[in-house]
Amino acid sequence: PEKKAKKSDCGEWQWSVCVPTNGDCGLGTREGTRTGAECKQTTKTQKCKIPCNWKKQFGAECKYQFQAWGECDLNTALKTRTGNLKRALHNADCQKTVTISKPCGKLTKPKPQGKFH
Repeated sequence: PEKKAKKSDCGEWQWSVCVPTNGDCGLGTREGTRTGAECKQTTKTQKCKIPCNWKKQFGAECKYQFQAWGECDLNTALKTRTGNLKRALHNADCQKTVTISKPCGKLTKPKPQGKFH
């Protein structure tokens, strides 16, 4: 009887980042590779999806825990917040911390506290 390759003969799957089929988000594929002398399958392709939202600037496989938005910087009219890496999917190469900015929106001026007579 032929000996089956043991699981230990194969290395861990290493996955590339998700590459969208069209554009910069949506459905796509990623390549997986692994090593092993007695390993029958060393490459495979997997379907994946990149969400079409602002978070793709950090890579779809990188999940961050964001802090609350900071105060509005009156010089730039932007507010920023920092995110710490929570989880990297498929061994993705993710930045440990990221910072994002967005326009402050309407600036609320404090109402004058005048006394009415």
